[in-house]
Amino acid sequence: MSLAIDLPLVGEIPNLGAGQVLLRLALAAALGTAVGFERELRDREAGMRTHLLVALGSCLFTLVSAYGFHEFLTAGGNIVRADPARIAAQIVTGIGFLGAGAIIREGLSVRGLTTAGSLWVVAAIGMASGAGYYTAAIFTTVLTLFALGPMRILGYQVVERFRQEQNRVVVELPEGQGVHELLEVLPDVRQVEIEDERDRRVVALELDSVDEELIAKLSDLPYVISVRWHR
Repeated sequence: MSLAIDLPLVGEIPNLGAGQVLLRLALAAALGTAVGFERELRDREAGMRTHLLVALGSCLFTLVSAYGFHEFLTAGGNIVRADPARIAAQIVTGIGFLGAGAIIREGLSVRGLTTAGSLWVVAAIGMASGAGYYTAAIFTTVLTLFALGPMRILGYQVVERFRQEQNRVVVELPEGQGVHELLEVLPDVRQVEIEDERDRRVVALELDSVDEELIAKLSDLPYVISVRWHR
């Protein structure tokens, strides 16, 4: 009595043509550029080129991992068992080093967290494009752009509605201006939020008490552009 083992044919190993490879790389580059363009408009650390390269590299790693060893896997007419995601899986951890480089700490201010997150998502978009999940890659890009744009504005409006404004002061400083001198002038600061716009730095402060004398004192500081107080 003999046992017959049916081995899959060599042709059953998936392989991509040049057209499919070009399509997946082009889609990854286009979607990465779309996310990077939004970051470029906001003058962030990583812009179009960085996001494009991350998406493109992730896509290529995925293609190489899944399809790049076709001849090796079918050597001798037998199919060698291998994990098609063995290389692509390393993108998930590897992109963390690049994202960490986008995070900058300046005193009490931490910049680049959102950009690091967008790089992480763009890597996933590139992987989805390389794997042929076009719908997932496109939908993720749309949701990412929504999170970076309209959702930011909507979230700010919702938070501002429920936040107590009585002792909240918003100070606009020149771009790159440090906040240490400003904090030395203010007594009893409970919370500080710093956001860098294209040409200025916006500092939102919550104080124990605010009066017109303090606002006038802040307005007279030479490095202060404007002061807003919600009474």
